[in-house]
Amino acid sequence: MKNLSLKHYLILLCSFLASCSMNTLEPNPIEIALENNIEVSEHRFLALGDSYTIGQSVPINERWPNQLAERLMNEVNKISEVNIIAQTGWTTGNLLQAIESEGPSTHDLVSLLIGVNNQFQNQDFGVFESQLEELIEKSIELAGGNKDRVFIVSIPDYGVTPFGANNAETIAEELDAYNEYLRTRSEALGLPFINITEISRMLEGDNQALASDGLHPSGFQYGLWVDEILPVVRTMLSK
Repeated sequence: MKNLSLKHYLILLCSFLASCSMNTLEPNPIEIALENNIEVSEHRFLALGDSYTIGQSVPINERWPNQLAERLMNEVNKISEVNIIAQTGWTTGNLLQAIESEGPSTHDLVSLLIGVNNQFQNQDFGVFESQLEELIEKSIELAGGNKDRVFIVSIPDYGVTPFGANNAETIAEELDAYNEYLRTRSEALGLPFINITEISRMLEGDNQALASDGLHPSGFQYGLWVDEILPVVRTMLSK
């Protein structure tokens, strides 16, 4: 029994030391970059949108733009500043007015996620089409004229939430039309289009998927969005 106990003790000790070694010796990308005289770049990020960008009903650190910055914190190309122009209920028209009113400065990275309230308010689709073109132009201007630093995020499907359950099929069909237009315009202009809509649908019925209001995404769901967004942004910032 003594030998067996000693054996167990040694196994646990080795495991503990190995774990400590892994934790203390894990390389930090920024430290490696500095040691090799590689410049660490800090970028300003401007996120444009509506409730999905301002993170209605979640803490600031759980908004997807903030989670994205957090995930890049220890990387050579990191986001050092996050600015958001977005409010719950905003349509494309509201966002255009806010950009004009606030007059933001240029940023190194700009995102656009808009359109759900155009659909919810049953606005004419032609209004969305024309105002989206203006928003894309302004997004590129705010990225210093560099369209390689602008990306578009699809609209999630709120028909899978308790709020939209009674009209789920119509909501899905209409949002598919909005997202298809977003995708085709993004591709035509050479802008990354990141589809997070299927994530929102995949999480239907998942208790972790929604914030306390039962409509907007939770921090957990936003984290899954960032899983999709992060590789694209890494590539964009490395150019």
